[in-house]
Amino acid sequence: MTAGEAAALAEELMAMAEADHGAAAGANSPEPADQLAWRRLTARHGDRLNEIMDRYGWPTAGLVGADAARSAWLIAQHADRQLEVQRRALRLMAESEAADPRQLAFLRDRVLVNEGHPQICGTQIAGVRDGAPVPWPCQEPERMDELRAAAGIEPFAEYVARYAVS
Repeated sequence: MTAGEAAALAEELMAMAEADHGAAAGANSPEPADQLAWRRLTARHGDRLNEIMDRYGWPTAGLVGADAARSAWLIAQHADRQLEVQRRALRLMAESEAADPRQLAFLRDRVLVNEGHPQICGTQIAGVRDGAPVPWPCQEPERMDELRAAAGIEPFAEYVARYAVS
């Protein structure tokens, strides 16, 4: 890949992530039109990420820069209706020596939850109970904070304290 191609790909990935952020409220909107718009956007982005992976493999920070690599991860993370894209992104990220351990943990948990399995690090939230986020079931809940720390993720109690609703 030439430097110009890498720059163009980086710009495209970051624009996709920006559009994702702008539309994310639609994911949980009570309005069916907003939900549909979110689904269509994430499907388009998932399709495009799959094409990018076909051509370049995983878009690492070394290839497209840290911000664009994080954007690619976000696109994979939100491709919930395209489990094959999420699985492929996870595999390619895991094979990359440059993968961010935190991003890898989040995507691994997301894929496990989407497959109907218990997650590892407790990064995926099932809902809110008594004003605090509750994770989907974990494989080893007693080790969740240890596994989170190994991936560079704060303890679950700190996370909950940040998002708890009074």
